Amino acid sequence: MGSKVKKSGAAAAEDLLETLGDFTSKENWDKFFTIRGTNDPFEWYAEWPYLRDPLLSHLPPNADGGDAAPQLLIPGCGNSRLSEHLYDAGYTGLTNIDFSKVVISDMLRRNVRLRPHMRWRVMDMTNMQLEDESFDAVIDKGGLDALMEPELGPKLGNQYLSEVKRVLKPGGKFLCLTLAESHVLGLLFSKFRLGWKMSVDSIPMKSSNKSSLQTFIVVVEKELSTSVHQITSLLQDSTLHCSSKQASGLHEALENENQLREKYTSSSHILYSPEDLQGELTKLSPGRRFQLTLGGQGCSIFTYHAVVLDAEEHFDSFTYHCGVFIVPKTRSREWLFFSEEGQWMVVRSSKAARLIMVLLDTSHIKASMDEIQKDLSPLVKQLAPAENENGAQIPFMMASEGIKERSIVHQVSSSLTGSIVVEDVVYENVDSEVSSIFPSRELVFRRLVFERAANLVQSEALLTDENSSTKLVSETERKKTNSSSKSRKSGSRRQSSEARNQFAVYHGYAASSYHTGIISGFMLISSYMESMTSSGKMVKAVIIGLGAGLLPMFLHGCIPFLEMEAVELDPAILDIAKDYFGFVEDNRLKVHVADGIQFVRDFASSAAGQIQENGTDSECIESPSNGSSTSHASVEARKVDIIIVDVDSSDPSSAMACPAPDFVEESFLETVRDKLSDQGLFVVNLVSRSQTIKDMVRLKMKKVFGHLFCLQLDEDVNEVHFALKSESCIEDSSFPEASLKLDKLFKFKHPEIGQNIINATKKIRRLK
Repeated sequence: MGSKVKKSGAAAAEDLLETLGDFTSKENWDKFFTIRGTNDPFEWYAEWPYLRDPLLSHLPPNADGGDAAPQLLIPGCGNSRLSEHLYDAGYTGLTNIDFSKVVISDMLRRNVRLRPHMRWRVMDMTNMQLEDESFDAVIDKGGLDALMEPELGPKLGNQYLSEVKRVLKPGGKFLCLTLAESHVLGLLFSKFRLGWKMSVDSIPMKSSNKSSLQTFIVVVEKELSTSVHQITSLLQDSTLHCSSKQASGLHEALENENQLREKYTSSSHILYSPEDLQGELTKLSPGRRFQLTLGGQGCSIFTYHAVVLDAEEHFDSFTYHCGVFIVPKTRSREWLFFSEEGQWMVVRSSKAARLIMVLLDTSHIKASMDEIQKDLSPLVKQLAPAENENGAQIPFMMASEGIKERSIVHQVSSSLTGSIVVEDVVYENVDSEVSSIFPSRELVFRRLVFERAANLVQSEALLTDENSSTKLVSETERKKTNSSSKSRKSGSRRQSSEARNQFAVYHGYAASSYHTGIISGFMLISSYMESMTSSGKMVKAVIIGLGAGLLPMFLHGCIPFLEMEAVELDPAILDIAKDYFGFVEDNRLKVHVADGIQFVRDFASSAAGQIQENGTDSECIESPSNGSSTSHASVEARKVDIIIVDVDSSDPSSAMACPAPDFVEESFLETVRDKLSDQGLFVVNLVSRSQTIKDMVRLKMKKVFGHLFCLQLDEDVNEVHFALKSESCIEDSSFPEASLKLDKLFKFKHPEIGQNIINATKKIRRLK
């Protein structure tokens, strides 16, 4: 930096300016100004004749003086005559600051009589003791460049520009005279990117000037917004007297920054810093939402991505002025926390007027929640609204899974599904129904989870002691064997097999409430099912989406006259269902590894083809349950009685987690209608928190089916939708009788399990 400074001829003074370490030392500057003396001004960069017009053109109009005069700040003033020239040009509301007591004393003595209204204060420009929004303009003549030598990094420059932003009034301007080196521009552009207008121009200089370094003026204007503007370049090649390297570097920096700003203006996912929104954070603004980057750069252990939401409702109805909601990495891509609509739902349930949602990522995996909260606490305090200044504690909330203990049984990666996890869990709380049926100290559940939607449990079952189909596994028993079966690799099947030899999935209990909900809808065709079994016929069902095979296995056990074909796209899922969830095929339960939509389209022909594959050449085949005969021709023409769609979406950020969107398209719904028998039932498991999505699905189904029904599960996320093909339909008044018929059709070892399904039938409602 010393080579860029105009030398005074005093060797001792020149030595003090050779390194940036000297530039930041108050003691060295005191020595420098003592040696130089009062009457030997030290000017950085351009002289006043070349600065006058560019500076005055950007300053506010002059007033008659006094309190109405524009307030200008000259940080790092030194003994330059810049402020004196501005004062003489009519700008009497001038404040000069410098951390050198020597130079401030000298300048005060030099100007106290000639310029009595000018103020001089000993002050560090990186930590100004000045009021917020108190200046119309801040004029920097080389100060930022002096703080920004690459060896020391941007820390001091960053602190200084933060102070500039703070003390400027709305509409105020920062006039920065700089050599426009890349590291300086990098900080300038980023610090004034949001809510500031910026232009760049060159300062005229003598063409005979020996210096090859051009001085530029960057003008930044403070706006009352968070808009992103393009930087206006006023540069003209004819006015540039600098080296081609300096000019090309500036042009390149401007082009890159404007490209970045263009991306900002075309995206709704701008990441601010708290500094970008300085002054905006103190006020609650109903319905406002913005994203922030918190921490880092020495102020915290971790950096965080946060979303700040000011509630839409009146603030009087809230428990907290400000709250923090932490979302673990495993749930950060869920629609509830990833989408705007979902985030607003969290705000409404949090009872906070301002909610700071912090989305954790892979960098936080090894940190405990206590460490995260301790690291976040000072960061979120600066985001609290002014109403929270009374010292009220900011509550921390978290998206919890309610799991006491978890162990990985198996993990494998599939090209279709991605990472698949089989895990055994112990919940903090278990439903009273299952506890009363199976009085065990701590029940253990086996779950199938896809990492792409880590909090959406695909399948869930109770573990039992293999020696007794009704003895449930307690946590103590499970630890004895499962501790040796924990593996995150598919190659560890020998140990997992050892655990499976002792414990098994209990298929007589539907652990997932939505499975219970799906089956409760059979009430709508219970009369038809009763007539089928009375005549010795099988009820035909197709289940699209095998999961762990728990739904078909449960139905296989409790409805002996049900013949099922399950369809699964991913063969890895079928392997897991067989190896870890006890799924087995027989003559009433078959699995097809195929595309579910295509399978339904080809259903009639595939049924006939299956008979031929099985080697049945006779004109009739025997029903597996009661020996009755059905003609080959009638089987070929036979349609399906129940079609169940339980397929998750491959996009966890989608507003509809289940089913995949293709399964509610009108073309597929029409195919389903055509393949259903006249009394057929179509069932869709719908998982969405978005009312818009729910309404959309209902509308599409209503275009195809004349009679729609819905079961809203207690979690308020799952809805099971039922559609009937028949023109005539069960009346609401007949629901109780239909429920009784369904109950009689079930064959349960534990009658209480059937009662859960019958209770669910009472919640089914017709959709008008």
